[in-house]
Amino acid sequence: MPPSLRVLFLASEADPFVKIGGLGDVAGSLPPALKTVDDSIDVRLVIPFHGAIQRQAYKLRTVGVFDVPSAGGAIRAEALHIELDGLPVYLIAGAPIAPDAPVYSADPAQDGRKFTFFSLAALELARYLDWSPDVLHANDWHTAPAIYALARARGQDPLPSRRSRVTAAGDQFFQHTATLLGLHNLPYLGIGTEAALTAFELPPASGSDLPVWAAHLPLPLGLLAADHIVAVSPNYAREILTPAFGSGLHEFLRSRASSISGILNGIDTLRWDPRSDPDLVVNYDADQLEKRALNKAALQTEFGLAQDPRRPLFGVVSRLDFQKGVNLVPDALRQVSDQDCQLIVLGAGDPQLERAIYQLEVEFPDRVRAAIRFDSTLSSRIFAGVDALLIPSRYEPCGLTQMIAMRYGCVPVARATGGLVDTITDYDDPGQSTGFLFEAPTSGDLATALLRANQVFEDRDTWLALQRRGMGQDFSWARSAKAYLEFYQDLVRRTTERTRTNAE
Repeated sequence: MPPSLRVLFLASEADPFVKIGGLGDVAGSLPPALKTVDDSIDVRLVIPFHGAIQRQAYKLRTVGVFDVPSAGGAIRAEALHIELDGLPVYLIAGAPIAPDAPVYSADPAQDGRKFTFFSLAALELARYLDWSPDVLHANDWHTAPAIYALARARGQDPLPSRRSRVTAAGDQFFQHTATLLGLHNLPYLGIGTEAALTAFELPPASGSDLPVWAAHLPLPLGLLAADHIVAVSPNYAREILTPAFGSGLHEFLRSRASSISGILNGIDTLRWDPRSDPDLVVNYDADQLEKRALNKAALQTEFGLAQDPRRPLFGVVSRLDFQKGVNLVPDALRQVSDQDCQLIVLGAGDPQLERAIYQLEVEFPDRVRAAIRFDSTLSSRIFAGVDALLIPSRYEPCGLTQMIAMRYGCVPVARATGGLVDTITDYDDPGQSTGFLFEAPTSGDLATALLRANQVFEDRDTWLALQRRGMGQDFSWARSAKAYLEFYQDLVRRTTERTRTNAE
């Protein structure tokens, strides 16, 4: 790895500052993990200064005030800085990032203006600091405009640096910057933000392979302009090339197939650790699985279910919406109602799905319990107490739940899609298996998977081996960060070769 490889990492959210979804986990975990794997890398995280961020919780200092060009005139941006465990973090403030607005609003025009301003401000920040990145790593539609703008700047940027006094004639500040777009959820294209792109002088793409309807949407423009696209799992990188998962862009993405890869996300293995999790009744590891039974018994007692170690206890920990396939669960359970099993569901979301889960509890009062809420503490107890976790997602770019479940000795029963395929080995291969996969997003296929799991559960030794194989998997961010570092190195090499060829 070249010394002091410079990576500018842009995201709309990042833990611990603000976290709404899985992207917050990634942006909060991957940059520091990169530093852990190779302390010579100079990675800098940039996020918007959302109103939800508690300013008083951090010792922020202003490092720069600069202008972001727009069709209506320059808009002032302020960059605040903090070192978080050795990681430089910058928060961008400015009028489009209203302090009283939510991180993501219901108004695409408002979000478009906020995130387009932020994307361009992040590029201006790099210029202001006279810090030319080797890699620009943007994520999803919110920061994709930075990649599109950078691609245009390679041919148009007349300012190599606003603070450097000596520059090579004709040199360009971002000429040697490789761009990578992290793809976490393709269907979120940024529809309704076209006016914001126009306002910040980012025109529609012309003469490209993009469909006409996508030529002025931020995510498609980023997919078009990025030097490389990295989906959050290898299988999802393949799925987006198909009509079923390509969100209308599959033909365009096929034309870019050689520039699309997949790298699995990781999980916080310190936070999710059954050996030390303070929310458990009893801590344990893979060599102490007999202690896990105490967590199961405590969970059954907590929810008023009969204690029986021989009765399989299933769980669901999920946002309740169509994408997560939770609507398949009630009918699937009805189809296996002759099986002596129990179910606990934790989650909230679609009111119709919430009612369906409550109805299931009414139908099976001695076997089903519902906790319709978000509760991190309870989720730990469920991971440590249920025998198997149901993950019937219609699509799942990566998924973290199955990784956490396996770390706790909880066997996943999941749809064969996205990152679930990359992280779960189906019981068709008993000697290597870590869970149960089913193909079609139907209640019938889920019911069949439940029957398979029930059958294996009856053999205690076989089930213990299944649990231990899952607990032995490496889902750490160190593994993911190492893969990204190797990829950055290759991407920089290819970009350098391309720049040299173009110069000749």
